[in-house]
Amino acid sequence: MCTVVVRRSGGRPVQVLALRDELTSRPFDDPGRWWPEFPDVVGGRDATAGGTWCATRVGTGATALVLNRPQRPVATPGAPSRGVLPLLGVTHGADWTAHVDPTGMASFLLVLATPDRLVTWDFDGTHLREQEHGPGTLMVTSGGPEDRKAERFLDRLTAAGSRDEWRRLVQAAPPTDDPGALVVRHERDGKVFATVFGQLIEAEPGRLLLEHSRRPWTGEPWTTLAVGAPG
Repeated sequence: MCTVVVRRSGGRPVQVLALRDELTSRPFDDPGRWWPEFPDVVGGRDATAGGTWCATRVGTGATALVLNRPQRPVATPGAPSRGVLPLLGVTHGADWTAHVDPTGMASFLLVLATPDRLVTWDFDGTHLREQEHGPGTLMVTSGGPEDRKAERFLDRLTAAGSRDEWRRLVQAAPPTDDPGALVVRHERDGKVFATVFGQLIEAEPGRLLLEHSRRPWTGEPWTTLAVGAPG
């Protein structure tokens, strides 16, 4: 995951915009209930490592997302994959740290958005720093302040009154080599690293509305996955 926007306000479902940038050659599965050990969890599945970049637990309305960070790009052999973190986050909440040892893991930022809390954990390869965020709109990116995405887009994302307006911002420009763009496409040494997935989430306890696309910058319809009773 490379760009995450979370809107949380009292009495309303949590809303999330998530854009995943990855090697275009790395296969993945669209969101579903892929993990028998987590039967109440919905998320896309990385076909290589088996984990996920974003997971929602339907019963609680909790969503967790993991972003790569640049400080330590490669994990120690045998260390857990970052793809397990969203699954642990939605299952155990803020106590996920008791269920995995990050020692040796590649650096990451984990976001946990629930109806009651919005928390991030930033791991630089050595230290894990927890930060609580209040109600409102939060934007985080894998590049951090250096990529200037939040500087360019946060005000517009905050002002947008609906998920459809968020989608229109994503569709405002095609993929570009600019690291500060919402949707990107970088080609280096014959490999393409690009925005490969976009999703919009609205979650509350017992209900999940998830819209997703593998080409989120186009005007093509997004696939809708609805779980639970209407709110």
